[in-house]
Parts: sequence; structure tokens; C-alpha cells
Amino acid sequence: MSIDLTTLVDLLNRDLELEYSAAIQYINHAAVMTGAENGDLIKELKIHANEEIQHAMLLADQIDYFDGSPSVAVGAINVSDDNREMMRQDLAGEEDAINRYKVRIDQAEQLKEFALSQQLRTILAMEQEHAMDLKQALGK
Repeated sequence: MSIDLTTLVDLLNRDLELEYSAAIQYINHAAVMTGAENGDLIKELKIHANEEIQHAMLLADQIDYFDGSPSVAVGAINVSDDNREMMRQDLAGEEDAINRYKVRIDQAEQLKEFALSQQLRTILAMEQEHAMDLKQALGK
């Protein structure tokens, strides 16, 4: 499937919006998660939130580089009062991000935008690490 740069920038902007929402969701979950047994996970969620902000900055810089206007919209944010449900929500978001970034890397490489592809690979690796952390916390 062929793609043009304008479409890719639009897709990157959607990814950016979802990075914003992931950061907010992690911040919320880290704040409201309860139980001493979740102390280490809460610390990890705060790290994830900061890493999602880093992803957003990388994407915004790339969008600007390609003469796009980085979005300030925020995607959907999932909340819950249940610790395990919060972890499931976060894992679902990470799995979605992993799938999107795999596609985005292919799209960037179709356009021979290898520097963008490398940036996306860096983000992908962090998203996969987040998913592994959450799977471990969920006992999967």
C-alpha cells in the first residue's frame, strides 16, 4: 500500500495525540493506584509517563520537520478505580502503539525517510518494554 508524505504526517499527528493521552493516563493511574504491593509498579508507571512525553516530543519534532503542524489534541484517556483494570487499559494502549508503530516504520521506509524510521524504532522499542512491564505486573 502506497503512502504520501502528507498522509504520513497526518498519521504521525494521530500518533502524537495518542502519546499525549498515554502520558496523561499513566499519570492518572500512578496517582490513583492503591496498595503497598503496587509501589514498584506505581514508580514504573511514572517512568512510562515521562517516556510517553519523550515520544510526543520526538513525534512533534518530526512532524514539524516535514512541514506539518504538531497536533495539540489529546486522544481518549481510560480511567478506572480497579488496579488490574488500569493495568489492562495501559497494556491495551501499549499493544495498540506497538501495532501502529510497526506500520508507521514501514510507511516511513516506503518514502525512504530512514531517519524518521529510526526515531520510530526507538519509540517502538520503549513501547514494547512498557508492554513487557505491564504483562509481568498482570502475571501474563
